[in-house]
Amino acid sequence: MRVVQRPKPKLMQSLYFIDIFKGLMLTLRHVIRNILNPDQMMVVYFPEQKKELPPPTRGRHRLMKREDGSPRCTACMLCATVCPAECIHILAGESTDTAIEKYPERFDIDMLRCVYCGFCVEACPLDAIRMDVPEVTVANYSREKLVYHKEFLLNHHNEDYVKNYNPPRPVIETHGPLARP
Repeated sequence: MRVVQRPKPKLMQSLYFIDIFKGLMLTLRHVIRNILNPDQMMVVYFPEQKKELPPPTRGRHRLMKREDGSPRCTACMLCATVCPAECIHILAGESTDTAIEKYPERFDIDMLRCVYCGFCVEACPLDAIRMDVPEVTVANYSREKLVYHKEFLLNHHNEDYVKNYNPPRPVIETHGPLARP
């Protein structure tokens, strides 16, 4: 077995003066460049200007509607079960329609707890919940207003935000007569 002797660091190396000086010079170079050329700064003046978001951005949740305007959700509880933050609360009710067994009487999402992971979207077999409304700023003056209810989640008009933002997504039937083997 051979022991390798490491060299002792010199005084300048142990105090890190050179590295600190290099970092300060880099910061000073950026400050001077931004002061002399303010039009080339990478700045978005947020309340007045908004940055355009790409389509796959996870934004605000929305519930999809059927052709008759009722929610597509069947209150299967998969989204609430898979949510790691436990922010989705569903109260199921019996439907009068024979083709639909249940529907959500209440569907609440607590946005203060949501971590925008997208598991609820992936878990839904009927594509009833999406996170594609291009609103990423969630702010309000009270906690109660940050609990989104079913009526708010069903009220969305994405065409107001971005043209052709509602692409048709295929619905894979997991059960019933159209189910794939």
